[in-house]
Amino acid sequence: MLQKRLMRRVNWTSFLYPWQRVDWLLLFLSVGLTTIGGIMIRSTELNLGWTDWWQHWLVGGIGLVLAMLLARWHYKNLLQLQWVIYAITNLSLIAVIFIGTTALGAQRWITIGGFNLQPSEFAKLGLIITLACLLHTNTASTIPMLLKTLGIALVPWILVFLQPDLGTSLVFGAITLGMLYWGNANPGWLVLLVSPVVSAILFNIYLPGWLIWAVLLAIVAWFSLPWPRLGSIGAVGVNFAAGELGFFLWGLLKDYQKDRLILFLNPEKDPLGGGYHLIQSRIAIGAGELWGRGLNQGTQTQLNFIPEQHTDFIFSAIGEELGFVGCVAMLAVFWLICLRLVLIAQNAQDNFGSLLAIGVLSMVVFQVVVNIGMTIGLAPVTGIPLPWMSYGRSALLTNFLAIGLVESVANHQQKRRF
Repeated sequence: MLQKRLMRRVNWTSFLYPWQRVDWLLLFLSVGLTTIGGIMIRSTELNLGWTDWWQHWLVGGIGLVLAMLLARWHYKNLLQLQWVIYAITNLSLIAVIFIGTTALGAQRWITIGGFNLQPSEFAKLGLIITLACLLHTNTASTIPMLLKTLGIALVPWILVFLQPDLGTSLVFGAITLGMLYWGNANPGWLVLLVSPVVSAILFNIYLPGWLIWAVLLAIVAWFSLPWPRLGSIGAVGVNFAAGELGFFLWGLLKDYQKDRLILFLNPEKDPLGGGYHLIQSRIAIGAGELWGRGLNQGTQTQLNFIPEQHTDFIFSAIGEELGFVGCVAMLAVFWLICLRLVLIAQNAQDNFGSLLAIGVLSMVVFQVVVNIGMTIGLAPVTGIPLPWMSYGRSALLTNFLAIGLVESVANHQQKRRF
């Protein structure tokens, strides 16, 4: 009997040997969020007869299998596929322009065998891999390398923005900035990179605020750029031009994008139109109070007052039915996921693996902050899903593939130090 038990233990150990260094907590937390996400999706669809909740679990199961396979595969093999992945990423985004399916005012999906795939979701992972390959040998500590990195990231960013998919294009920007920072780019340069966006807003809303911002930028440019005087003058000039171009850039946005950017400040201005989502979402979250109304018991959720509550506004259902405690618990899980990603980045075998982990971290953090921010009225509605929780097959698969790559980094460390 003892011999049989020892044999079973040896066989089980041999089976798990290829994954001996995997971060099981990171994997468990991702699966846990997917499970809870399916439960909450089912709650939002209880009176509609939809079946998205079990599809969420099915796709999550497929994603888990792919993540385990990736964790076993050595991530360094991606170095030989850098430009192949970059080409596939851009070609898939170009294909959307010609053969894409239009829905909700945007052309973002390609229909294959009855299923809608969203290439822009997978493009996030393609960008992470491309930038990690680029920065692992040549850091972004020089301006030429910084500009080269921005140029490579600009191509898929433009293709996504033209769909139009403003939310995903913002995620691309967050990924690029996060990886540049980890790739030793001067923080002052990153501030200068995002400064025109801030100026385009401040210049047309609050001119004194823009003047203060311009002075701060001049100081940043003086201490961070190799040409202090010229750099300071150039920084202020570029931001002045950005402010002047604000009206022009505003005209490039679609009407629904303009509404999303404005109405989060005062959704009551159009309570039955563009502000409807935000008003109903805040009512739902506030109605949950401390402990929530209970699963399947939320009035806003069950009566379907909140549009897209199984996708972008899933946090509203969590707030109403699970309350403040449930929201805090969910945020704690996301915090633990981010902590594990940082630890893996710090303990990676090489710069390439570290950059992969930071790219995934940037993607997750930005999406969580923006998604939750828009449901409580602190950010515009941008159509960014909540990772592992919102319904969306392409997004869920992308998240699990990203975790699989990070698990590969953890699994192939020379020595486990955490």
